[in-house]
Formats: sequence, C-alpha cells, structure tokens
Amino acid sequence: MSAPAVEGLDLAALDRFLSERVPGYAGGLRAELVSGGRSNLTFRLTDGTSTWILRRPPLGTLTPSAHDMVREYRVVAALHGTAVPVARPVAVGDAGVFGVPFAVVENVPGSVLRSEDDLAALSDADVHRCAFALVDTLAALHAVDPAEVGLADFGRPEGYLRRQVRRWYGQWERVRTRDLPDVETLHARLDAGCPAESGAAVVHGDFRVDNAILDPDDPARIRAVVDWEMATLGDPLADLAVHLAYGDPAFAHVLGGSAASTSPRMPSADELAQRYAGAAGRDLSHLEFHLALAYFKIAVIAEGIHQRHLRGDTRGDGFGSVGAATGPLAAAGLHALGGAR
Repeated sequence: MSAPAVEGLDLAALDRFLSERVPGYAGGLRAELVSGGRSNLTFRLTDGTSTWILRRPPLGTLTPSAHDMVREYRVVAALHGTAVPVARPVAVGDAGVFGVPFAVVENVPGSVLRSEDDLAALSDADVHRCAFALVDTLAALHAVDPAEVGLADFGRPEGYLRRQVRRWYGQWERVRTRDLPDVETLHARLDAGCPAESGAAVVHGDFRVDNAILDPDDPARIRAVVDWEMATLGDPLADLAVHLAYGDPAFAHVLGGSAASTSPRMPSADELAQRYAGAAGRDLSHLEFHLALAYFKIAVIAEGIHQRHLRGDTRGDGFGSVGAATGPLAAAGLHALGGAR
C-alpha cells in the first residue's frame, strides 16, 4: 500500500532519496506536518524504525535569499560537535528531488515552549533558568570561530548592518500589503543612523525560546537549537537584539496568540541583556540601534506571513492575526530609537 499523500512533499521521490543517502533506511516512508510554516515547512519523517525532521521552503512565491535550505543545512553541519547544541545532520537535497531544496536532520526528542500554556508547567525559577540558559547558548554561538568550523566564507561581516537595513527594506517592498508610515519612518531612521559593527560572529538570526528543543526533565538543558535559515556571519549584538525583541507583547500575534517569549514570567530585556554581556564579555553599546533593527526585521517577517496568508499559502491555524503585529512592531522600533518620529 502506498503512503498517503502529504502536501508539500513527494514521498516516492523522498523514499528513493533516503534509500540512497541514509544507511539502514527501511523504506515505507511516512510523513506528517509538524509546523504549518510561518516561515519554512517542517515535517516529521519515519520508516517505522528511525525518525527524522525535514525542512523545506513554504508554499507559494518565495522572497529572494530567504528560505535557503542548503545554507541552513551547512551551518547545522558545521556547528554539530561544538558547544552549540544542534540536531545531527543527515542529508540535504536540491530542487531536482521534488521541486524545492530541503534539509533532513535527526529528530531530537524533547519539549518546546511555544505558548504561555507551555510555561504553566514550570516554576518561575525554572522559567528564568531556561531563559538564562538560552542567552548562555547564544553567547556560546557567538564564541565559535567561523574559520575553525568551516564557515569563514559564510557571510561578509563588514557592512552587515547596512546590508541588513537595505535587505529588509527590499523584503518590505516585496511583501507589503498596505501603507504603514511607521515602517517607512523606521527604515529611514535606521538608514540614517547605521553604526559600525560591534564585531563578527556566526549569528542565528531568529533566536527565540520556541526555536530550542529542551530536556523535558530540565528546561535549562537545551538539546538543540533549530531553524537556522537566517544564519550568517554578522554582528552578534544584532542577534541578541532579535532575541530581546521577541519578548515584546506585540510579537505574540506572529505566533498566533500568547507566545512563551512574550510571557511576563520571562526575565526582562534588561536582565537578559546583562546576562548576555556577562556570558559573552561584550560591550552593549549601540544596542538601541540593534533593537530598532530587530523590530524592523520582525515587522517585515510578520507582513510576509500576512501576505502568504492572504494568498492562501499558509497551512495550519493562527495566521489570521499575524498582520496585526506589523504596525505595533514598527512603532516599537521607533520607540527603541528614542520615540521621536
């Protein structure tokens, strides 16, 4: 009996691919959608004996440079075996297999804190331990020497901030569905006040609590950091700022409701920033600019999800409210720069 069809995958093509690439693959592939893709689509694959995770770009038209599965796989493979916990890389496939590039890694069992309901099972002390462990992991990532793990050419750290401002405004022009003056004003102020980079490191680009798989018995033990599609070489403070911006209540709409990262039970942004400064030994000068840039990026991401939802290219629940986050996130970015418009 053939496996049931799964939208977004060609199971017959994947069966052939895995049989050629994975020793001991037993065949009889089954797949289920794990995440409906506010960004990429994530599937769990099994042959009845082993289980893997497959990531592919979302359905529909893609924005340039986004959803690069080959880059995501490369950084995971490079970081495997370092102090940064990642899933074991298994295989990467190009568009010739079933139409889009994709990456396959091991399935890492554990818990993921996506919502405030998920946090309810944890004590306040464990919530703080988890949050600080995440910041320590981010500092560990930024301590990795790119050249030592084969990532010396993974990006261009010089001019990173200027390129980020330009790139994300280009994304905005492609995904915008309406006129939002705060987005335009925020971009103009970022463009006019871009500082020099604070340093260079491997940056995750989307580091937040629900992009980490935790030990169910100890939420301060991180088993794997996932979703590396936006990773590159860049300014580590920009990576920290994205993590801090995900704590803003406006971000809850992007995840369809009460996000764990926005819970008032989490440490404050100042507490997290100071924890990072101590763990990484970095000066936090110009953090206001980095925070504003982080809000700009997340606002554009929210608008991109909103655009895909309007086109009917999203799968799963919770997408109807994402568009409500774009304006407030841009306004928060302006506030980070001092509030003047």
